[in-house]
Amino acid sequence: MSRLYANGVTIMSRKYRYVGPEQIRVRMAAQPPGTPIAGAADVLRWVKQTGQTVARGELLAVTFVVDPSERLLIADRHSEHVACAGGGNVLAAGELFFRIVGGHVCVEQVSNQSTGYCPEPESWEIVGRVLDRIGLEHPEGFTTVSVFRRCAQCGERNIVKDGWFFCDVCGTILPKHWNFD
Repeated sequence: MSRLYANGVTIMSRKYRYVGPEQIRVRMAAQPPGTPIAGAADVLRWVKQTGQTVARGELLAVTFVVDPSERLLIADRHSEHVACAGGGNVLAAGELFFRIVGGHVCVEQVSNQSTGYCPEPESWEIVGRVLDRIGLEHPEGFTTVSVFRRCAQCGERNIVKDGWFFCDVCGTILPKHWNFD
């Protein structure tokens, strides 16, 4: 856990290491990292440079991470989070859904869905703070929240749904607390 200071308040923020399949990490090692975003102009530039297309009224989904320097990095939605992070640790990871109307960009939806890093719902604090700092309107929290647990019996990564703390592979009871350290 690292100490971050916001308005004189100490906030604890976990650095998440990649916990996904090693073959994905190795395959993604040669991919370029995500694009740093410091505001709406960077999002618009990235959309144009990468040829992203968004139908009128639709949202643009992207893969995102917040790196240990508190930079927001984005990549095409089909990218792996570990590639977006350049293989490094992150403070948060998931998906952002941008609404782009003319030159106005806002974050309409955001999740912590990343089975490569399995970030806790509490990672919202850093995501919200970074989005505030770079001036992008956003929801008050994750609009889709994922709860991740590793099975102590078989080692499988699980997404807990509806409070069902049982491994999808072997049926073992999953711990109530995050356990990817």
